[in-house]
Amino acid sequence: MKKILLVCSAGMSTSLMVAKMKEAAEASGESVRIMASAEADLEENLEGVNLVLLGPQVRYLEAKLRSRVPAEVPVRVIDSVDYGTMNGAKVLAGAMAEIKGREG
Repeated sequence: MKKILLVCSAGMSTSLMVAKMKEAAEASGESVRIMASAEADLEENLEGVNLVLLGPQVRYLEAKLRSRVPAEVPVRVIDSVDYGTMNGAKVLAGAMAEIKGREG
């Protein structure tokens, strides 16, 4: 099972996106665990993570967070339009493509 971690300042604003992504995963049959985390709790939630997605409102933390995430785990910023419209299906599709692309 793949694991995707969404990160924002407090872990609250990404909770709705997590719910939308979970709905999309169920509809498409993807086997994936999707979680939200506050930036301060990042290290506690990294075990087994395949991809870290940042809410666009914390894109300024990208370099700082990259240094706290294992090198083999990609860190990406969610597109602000997809985030603003809560397009969980599109965010999930991009995330799964990223994970599968890295696996070869």
